[in-house]
Amino acid sequence: MATFTEWMVPVLVVWLALCLSGTWAVDRSNFKTCDQSSFCKRQRALKPGESPYRALLETMELTNTRLTLQLINDNNKVRLLLELYRLQGNMTRVKINELKPLKPRYEVPDVLVREPPTEPLSVLSQDENGVVLSLGVESQRVIVSAQPFRLDIVEGHNVLMSLNSRGLLAFEHLRMRKDTQAEPEAENKEEADTAHQAETTKEEEEKVEEGMWEETFKSHSDSKPNGPSAVSLDFSLPGVEHVYGIPEHADTLRLKTTDNGDPYRLYNLDVFQYELYNPMALYGAVPVMLAHNTQRTTGIFWLNAAETWVDISSNTAGKTVFGKMLDYVQGSSETPQTDVRWISESGIIDVFIMLGPTPKDIFSQYASLTGTQSFPPLSSLGYHQCRWNYNDQEDVRSVDAGFDEHDIPYDFIWLDIEHTDGKRYFTWDPHKFASPKDMLQGLKDKKRNMVAIVDPHIKVDSNYKIHNEIRSRGFYVKNKDGGDYEGWCWPGNAGYPDFTQPDMRAWWASMFSYDQYEGSMDNLYTWNDMNEPSVFNGPEVTMHKDAVHGSWEHRDVHNLYGLYVHRATMEGLIQRSGGVERPFVLTRAFFAGSQRYGAVWTGDNAAEWDHLKISIPMCLSLGLVGISFCGADVGGFFKSPSPELLVRWYQTGAYQPFFRAHAHLDTPRREPWLFGPENTALIREVIRQRYTFLPYWYQLFYHAYRTGEPVMRALWVEYPQDPATFAVDDEFLIGRDLLVHPVTEEGARGVTAFLPGKEEVWFDIHTFQKHNGAQNLYIPVTMSSIPVFQRGGSIIPRKLRVRRSSACMEHDPYTLFVALNTRRTAEGELYIDDGHTFNFDNKEFIHRRLFFSNNVLSSVNVAPEAQFTTKSWIERVVILGASKPRKVTLITADGHKSQLDFDFDASVSVLTIRKPSMNAGEDWSMALQ
Repeated sequence: MATFTEWMVPVLVVWLALCLSGTWAVDRSNFKTCDQSSFCKRQRALKPGESPYRALLETMELTNTRLTLQLINDNNKVRLLLELYRLQGNMTRVKINELKPLKPRYEVPDVLVREPPTEPLSVLSQDENGVVLSLGVESQRVIVSAQPFRLDIVEGHNVLMSLNSRGLLAFEHLRMRKDTQAEPEAENKEEADTAHQAETTKEEEEKVEEGMWEETFKSHSDSKPNGPSAVSLDFSLPGVEHVYGIPEHADTLRLKTTDNGDPYRLYNLDVFQYELYNPMALYGAVPVMLAHNTQRTTGIFWLNAAETWVDISSNTAGKTVFGKMLDYVQGSSETPQTDVRWISESGIIDVFIMLGPTPKDIFSQYASLTGTQSFPPLSSLGYHQCRWNYNDQEDVRSVDAGFDEHDIPYDFIWLDIEHTDGKRYFTWDPHKFASPKDMLQGLKDKKRNMVAIVDPHIKVDSNYKIHNEIRSRGFYVKNKDGGDYEGWCWPGNAGYPDFTQPDMRAWWASMFSYDQYEGSMDNLYTWNDMNEPSVFNGPEVTMHKDAVHGSWEHRDVHNLYGLYVHRATMEGLIQRSGGVERPFVLTRAFFAGSQRYGAVWTGDNAAEWDHLKISIPMCLSLGLVGISFCGADVGGFFKSPSPELLVRWYQTGAYQPFFRAHAHLDTPRREPWLFGPENTALIREVIRQRYTFLPYWYQLFYHAYRTGEPVMRALWVEYPQDPATFAVDDEFLIGRDLLVHPVTEEGARGVTAFLPGKEEVWFDIHTFQKHNGAQNLYIPVTMSSIPVFQRGGSIIPRKLRVRRSSACMEHDPYTLFVALNTRRTAEGELYIDDGHTFNFDNKEFIHRRLFFSNNVLSSVNVAPEAQFTTKSWIERVVILGASKPRKVTLITADGHKSQLDFDFDASVSVLTIRKPSMNAGEDWSMALQ
């Protein structure tokens, strides 16, 4: 029998969780507003005006790689050091730090894939007012103005971006507390004296405001041993009305102005059933913003891992369409402009300005800094079945069999926290999951996989090997007094490993080896949840900011914690296979660079129509900042969906990159066959559609890995000169060739889809009806409808023989869907590798270009140096927008010619060529005569 304490721990944890979640709704009082975050309130109180900072031009030094220049705050005489770099690839880096800080300030490590290569800067002109530098690209220049300090990036006569043009640069220098000054350590005495002298020589002491040296939120106290340390900088974007990015927020794709409310907040938090359409922080933070107009796309990457707030204002905000037309008629000369202000609690200013000029240039530039989306195993692009929790091995076996019984494919079944022995990760419940290898082998026999959760809070238990190892090695995060930091999470009292330490990450990775993680096999993958980190009894349900990671406070590294957990887990899965197998790891918390380590999802959503709708802009925003492998819990995590909502969510999720159904412990079971035969058939059909498109999804992820381009794309990415696309976030592109407009309204009988491109034509993939671009098309819908269109001018490979899992389809044949444009041409590609190893990096793949021109369809090898063979063949070619030929001739690589059978449907102009039967990896051409 369990002791009273053993019984009470889970009860208290559930009680805490319910208190935090309320009645299935977020308790906003658990999370700070800007006014409750003292540094945000302090910085936001500064209003635009003349900056107190002045550039000391006599201190300027220019080398081959950088320009350095001192700035002085004329109010307190504290000096800063400005570093300016021209980077390869049309980027500029600006760093600002204290010239002589009292102690080092945190600079974010491990996010950049390398130290960005530089190009020489050259001085074009200089006088007492400033200096003009060439950026080497056409007529691009940087103008550094001295008094007040200001930095403008210009091209020709156009200002692309201005820094500190509104005078909001702020840098709270480290200082000694007036009422507790102690003699500084000898090695820092000179710097401390310099900083202290700068303060004490002022005529007036700087005002000590509430929250500068200690701050309380609810019952939690933040000791702030380093005092105020915030940094802030404003950016002006002339000609810009549309800005995007800075996920994660449950908001529209186009970012809103924040003048009449809180700024957007970037601070990784465990928010139970988050609210929609507001700037509250969520689970992840990527401090990257894109700005776009018809002429140019630019980007700002603010490399800071502390709590950050982003203010946005615009001189056209609030103007109606009529008001803008009136300005035009009256000849108003006001140029649209968006102003952005970044405020971070600590660290330095380290900002990368990406100058595009195209959206795809921005993706390339950002990828060169932080890397690209990891190339996932093909199986992870299939369907994932999850809930909190599948009860035991028999439950897993039963659900697995249910998919076969109902002829629904899937690739992964998931286990949440209840599969462990008392929430001790890397273990199995000895009664419910007594023989995990038997369970995993049963899945493997069907070419299926499992994901098990491994969270980063470790149960404090002297009988738990993982805890004992971490404690004995000194790998736990420390509290401000030097002891191991402990907080409450699912196991009860828990320690938090310090993933910022390389030694800790290496040890964690080693725990995934098959001899350490007992019961694991090569078809078991991993899910990192709660890695913001979540601390149920901590401030804002997270770790205290004055907790200690080596030499740094948690406030400095907070937004990096989830990335480090994700990284260490991913490295563990790679190492367990000897570096051969590609991993799959899902994370909830993330930061810039997390794309290198796997997938993310949008967290604890709800079974509500608005949550279905918001999944689209949330994933689109992540794609814009490098994270392509995104999805939302199909059906909603909290609450219970109606059959209609569930079907519509499956229809939407099947066309988003990460496709997983998930549900809360307290919700009724909702496997796809539990809602009656009609709904089962609808869900089966859309999951099977997903599997037919796996070749296309897979090659898009290959390109994302190679280029950084998003898989799921906002329309404006492909149609950057069409303002009608700039705010669209109820539809999206997959690659550039599939347009999806999900049905997200309850009881909908029709939707209106915008088909972009004046010269484009779009083909309904279900009916093959052709529609012209640059129009709003009304589409009647039934419950079986999901409007999806293929772009004219594209060729998409599909596999129409759907089997129980993706691996079962490995050697199956392809059908090529060729959609002709108005010039009667089309192009596409076919990418094939083994689907699961890193051998593709050793040139073991097939990559072919497919193109149709002058009535000839051809397949050409675009990677002749690569070596791979496939058993798959081309069994069918479907040409949309075709004319009926007299004959179709296949010409193989050896010159052999043969006549092929075909059918032509004149009602929709579709030509179907049957059984050409050439190997998918060979050269061939097909002539229509």
